[in-house]
Amino acid sequence: MEDGRLEIDNNACERQMRAVAVGRKNWLFAGSKDGGRRAAVLYSVLQSAKSAGVEPFAYLRDVLERIGTMPSDRVVDLLPANWKAERTGR
Repeated sequence: MEDGRLEIDNNACERQMRAVAVGRKNWLFAGSKDGGRRAAVLYSVLQSAKSAGVEPFAYLRDVLERIGTMPSDRVVDLLPANWKAERTGR
């Protein structure tokens, strides 16, 4: 409470978790454990894109088109923040 650099609440974290709580019943029947894991990975990727200020559909479409032909040592370029920097020149 004495460090002014720190937020006094955790609203940003709670806002990101809201979609998980709202969709919980929808994800109850993911089909299998593997289906649940895949859904969790996809949800994490989309939330990371949102957190980086990237439009999730455009990001996912571009990444899925490029990832199959991209060398494995350049996959880090597809992380949302790096993807955004590539597009904006920053």
